[in-house]
Formats: sequence, structure tokens, C-alpha cells
Amino acid sequence: MALTFNEQFDQHGAWRREFALRLKLLSEWLKDHDLLDSAVEERLRRLESQIRTDKVMVAFVAEFSRGKSELINAIFFAGYKRRIMPASAGRTTMCPTELGYDPEVPPCLRLLPIETRLQTQPLMEWRMVPEKWHRVDLDVNDPDQLSQAIEKVSEIRRVTVDQARALGLWHDDTPEDNPMTGADGLVEIPKWRHALINIAHPLLKQGLVILDTPGLNAIGAEPELTVNLIPQAHAVVFILAADTGVTKSDLQIWREHLISEDNASDSRLVVLNKIDTLWDALSTPAQVQAQIERQRATTAEILGLKQHQVIPVSGQKGLVAKVNDDHELLKASRLPVLEQALAHGVMGQRQKILRASVAANITELRMEGTRHLSIRRRDLAEQMMELKGLRGKNMQVIKHMRARIEQEQGEFDASGARIHAVRSVHLKLLRDVFNLLGTAALKTEMTELTDALRQPGLKLGVRKAYAKTFDRLREGLRKAAKISDEIQTMLTGTFRQLNAEYGFSLQAPREPDLARYERDLDLVERSHNQYLGVSNALRLAQPEFADRLVRALATRLRVIYESALGEVELWNKSAAAQLDAQLRERRRNFGRRLEAIERIQQAASGLDDRIAEIEAQEAGLDQLDAKLAELTQHLGNTPLGARAPVAEPVLKTA
Repeated sequence: MALTFNEQFDQHGAWRREFALRLKLLSEWLKDHDLLDSAVEERLRRLESQIRTDKVMVAFVAEFSRGKSELINAIFFAGYKRRIMPASAGRTTMCPTELGYDPEVPPCLRLLPIETRLQTQPLMEWRMVPEKWHRVDLDVNDPDQLSQAIEKVSEIRRVTVDQARALGLWHDDTPEDNPMTGADGLVEIPKWRHALINIAHPLLKQGLVILDTPGLNAIGAEPELTVNLIPQAHAVVFILAADTGVTKSDLQIWREHLISEDNASDSRLVVLNKIDTLWDALSTPAQVQAQIERQRATTAEILGLKQHQVIPVSGQKGLVAKVNDDHELLKASRLPVLEQALAHGVMGQRQKILRASVAANITELRMEGTRHLSIRRRDLAEQMMELKGLRGKNMQVIKHMRARIEQEQGEFDASGARIHAVRSVHLKLLRDVFNLLGTAALKTEMTELTDALRQPGLKLGVRKAYAKTFDRLREGLRKAAKISDEIQTMLTGTFRQLNAEYGFSLQAPREPDLARYERDLDLVERSHNQYLGVSNALRLAQPEFADRLVRALATRLRVIYESALGEVELWNKSAAAQLDAQLRERRRNFGRRLEAIERIQQAASGLDDRIAEIEAQEAGLDQLDAKLAELTQHLGNTPLGARAPVAEPVLKTA
């Protein structure tokens, strides 16, 4: 039987917990056997962080009164046996609301006052200033208190038209989009700009983040929603009303904020909600079904989707059915069909991406560990050959051998200056890459874009200003990639030379793929161009709105550039750690060889004893190599499912 989204997410959480446990045990084993250099440690840390912090964001987007909050209640909160998100008549979500879980923060609702829109800081910066948010503590064991507290996201304020205009919620040039004016001349606006709900719901604890967005006005007025949060969501559920189909404002939201040709088709789902309004006692079930299918086909055609991406549902009946354990009503609501689409589309795709990334990192871990063992194995082989060559030789020959080892050691130590010089050139080039991808370069670009947008008059040339900015950003990435190529060529040549001279087994690590960050830039540019349509030209004439848009862009770009820098740093660490490991092992090797000569000089049986020790060490390395292969394979084969064993015996006894 197909899994619901909640069940699939439960399995995903179980897989993450089991993987984290196996990773911890592998890390301890590597440390115990001195196989944990800085590069391996960094890769383990990133893997652990990736699994621990992996989030899956599902954004629910709709115009007002489409039943969005009720649908969220039905899918995620039916276990409370009542509504949690405000969804009754006259009560609706007025501000963008994120539901997630942070163990460092007590259960609470945090609300950002609407007045913060008068300042240019993006939402990401406001998140760093918790004292500016209004906080309401939540009792997760009391559904009534929880529901009552969360109703605050529905609160409104009545302000003058001038105040609404200053907040960017009133536009003289588009009167049809403005809120209605009361008899007293005041207009209703949201009391809060953004809401964060932190509760230990089982799904939220496992990394699910739900983004509940209000209607068109709120989405358009908050650029960070359109250019950051919604594009980065792993799935977007766009909700329409089955009885009205695609209205003008629905179509505007879809065209300006949701179309994205680079998103996987199954990450964009359209829900025809409230199909129960079409359940007509005067029509046969077949007639009702035909009407739903017609509306579904028309919706798919208007939005340019395949029909299977449009899912008819009754969120309200689905919630009622779950609360009352009414299986027939649940089936009629078609809610399970939507849950399965989310499970296969969102979770299936997310697991596929995460597992591919994890598999690549495990392969690199295995290679790093094997390389360490190979260095040790080669040094043992050299010692064995040297010692076997001493059999039957007199003490004078052994003394001469000691002198030769000491000479080799001296020459090797003297070569350190040359290796240091190579590293200096490498680090100089690396600094150039860091400068191109660093915060200062990004800040300069954002300042230039802000200056361009502050030019007087309507921003009809705004696309051109953005295009120039992204062209320069792409050029910077290409320069960084070119320097990376130079470093890689230099590393390859240097490592080949050191291998030839000292018998090392250095191998230049895989070069960072900076081209994929250029593709990320393309996606960001596309989402901004989508937002820079004619409908927003008037807003862009306001300097504070343009500043807010640029700050939102900077927030998104910072994430991309930090990821690119992280990949370059890991590449550098991997190269440096290899060289350090081989230099360290070679120095140890000299020490062991001199110690063996000394023991042979002191006792006749010393030679045979030392040869036996090396044979035992070689056998030990074979066992370590087999165990490393076993552990990394075990890590990669972490089972998907809640009933996975905590740890298999191979890890317990390692």
C-alpha cells in the first residue's frame, strides 16, 4: 500500500537517525586507528551536519479563502483532533507563517511587527534579533491553548491610507489590489509581518518546515518570500477553489511567483480544494465526477501543467474524516491522493538527492582511509625489503646501513623548504579564489546594483541592471574556476614529482565543481526576473522597496557563495592533509628504520623479531582495510524505514 506523506517522512527521519548513529561509530573507529586527518574529519563533520540539519520545506501558496490553512490542518495536524491553524469563517492567516522545530528554542510563536517594513533589513537579518519579535509561549500538550495562541497570525490593524502606503501595502496606481477603506477612512492591514511557530510536532522534529503564505498582496509586498523562500522550497502546493477554478488573482500569483521551468515537475502541485462544494444532491456521483474532471482539465490547460499535477481535494472533509476516523469520508475527500503525491514527489526526490550526495561523500571517505593505509603498507614493504637484505650481513654492513638511513633522513628534512615554497604558491592562488567568492566581492556587487536601482524614474530598465549584475557575478565565478584549474594543474604536477622522488602515493583530489554554482545563479536570476514584471515596476520606483529586494537577493547569494567557498576549502584541506599524512608517515618511517637497526645491533635475534613484527603489522593493515570497507558499505546501506536496527553487530564490535 502506498505511503502517505507523513509515513514517508517518518521513514526518512528514521533513516537520518540511523545514519547519524552509524556515522558516529565510523568516526570513532577511524579516530581509534589514527585514520582521522583534517580532511577526513571535515568530510565527516559535513556529512553529519548535512544529515542533522537537512530540512524539507513545503510551501502552501494561495489567494485568500481557498482553504489553505484547513488543508495544512488536515495533512499535518489532524492528530490533535481539532484545528490548529486558524481556518474557521472570518479567521485566516494574514502573514507568512513558518512552522518548524528548533530544539534550542522553547515551544513558542514569534511574531514580527508589521512596522519593521519601514526598515530595509531582510527577514533573515530580523531572525537574528529575537528581542524585536513578539513572543507567545505554547503548550504543545494543550491543543486548545495551542490553537488559540496561533490565532494571533490572523490579527489585523486599522491604519490610515498614508500609513498603509508607507508600509508598502497601498498603491495608488493599482487601486484594485488595495485593501478596502472603511467608513472611517481606515484600512485593514496585517498586524504582523512574519510568524515563526516552533513546536515539537513529530514531523517538524524530523526536519519538515511548513511555509503558509497569505494572499497575493502579502506575497507581492514581501520580496523575500518570492525570491528566496518559495523558490527554495522543496515543494510548492498551489491551492485553488474547485468551484471558481483559476481566477485572475490566482493566475497572477502563478505567473509572477510560482512558474519555474527548472523545478522538477513533481515539486509543483496544484490543489483544487473544496470539491465538497460540488457534491450536489441533485446530481449523480458520475455527474459530480465529470464536473470535477472538467474543472481539473481546464485548470491544467490554463496553468500549462499535466493533468495529473492538478489534484482535486476537500481539505475540510479530509480533516473531519481523520478526526472522526471516517474511512469512507476520507476516501471521498481524496486527501490520501494528495498525501501520496507529496510523499513520492517531495520525499522521493529529496531522499534521492540526499542519498546521492551521501554516497559520493562515503566514497571519498573510503578513498581517504584507503590512502592512509596504502602509505603505511608501502612503508612497511620498504622496511621489510631493507631488513631482509641485511640477513647474513656483518655488523659493519649494518652500521653502514644506519649511516645511509640517517643521510636519507637529513636530505628529506632539507627538502621541506621546497615543499613549503610550493605550498606558498598554492595558497596565494587560493587567496585569489577566496577574494572572488568572498563577502567583500558580493557586497561590492550589491552596492552597485542598489545604486543603479536608486536612479530616478520608473525602473523600466531594472532587468538590464540585474542582468549586468548577474553577468559580473558569473564572470567572477568563471575566474575562480579558472584559477582552480591552475591550482589543480600545479597540484597534479607537484604530486607527480614528489611521488617520483620520494615514493609517495599523492593524488590530487577532485577539483571543486564551480560550474554548478553558476547554474544556481541562473535560477536566482530567473526568480528575480519573474518578480520584476510590469506589475512591480511601480513598487520598484520606491527606493526602500528596491533596497529590500537587493537585500533579499544578497541573502540568497550569500548562501550560494558560502557553499562554493566550503567546497574549495574542503578541496584544499584534502590536498594538504594528503601531503601532511605522507610527510608524517615518512618521518615515522625513518624513526622505525633506525630503531630496527639499533635493535639488530644490540641482539642477534633482533632482525628476525623485527621482520615478524612487520609481517604482523601488514596482516593488521589488511584487517583494517577490510573493516574500513565493511563500515563504509554498512554506512551506505543504512536501511530506509522506522524499524531499522539501532546498529548491526559489525559496528558494535568494531
